[in-house]
Amino acid sequence: MPNIKSAKKRVKVIAAKTLQNKMVKTSMKTAIKKYETALTSGDKAAANEAYRYAVKKVDNAAAKGIIHKNNAARKKSSFTHKLNDLNAKA
Repeated sequence: MPNIKSAKKRVKVIAAKTLQNKMVKTSMKTAIKKYETALTSGDKAAANEAYRYAVKKVDNAAAKGIIHKNNAARKKSSFTHKLNDLNAKA
């Protein structure tokens, strides 16, 4: 446990930032799971809507530095390929 006042503050600030980062990452993962569920159900309209929401959440996480920009690009590319495969099955 820190004794210096500035170190105590850093502990509090880091705890708050960790919570914010966890919230963003959790919402991103939830959006991805909803997108995967929409894909497996085969509903194109729901999949398109979930795709847009998932990409938005991934971009948000990348912008905040929670995930690397290349990781975000890889995820979005994977989402797009899966959506295109679903739409091609028409």
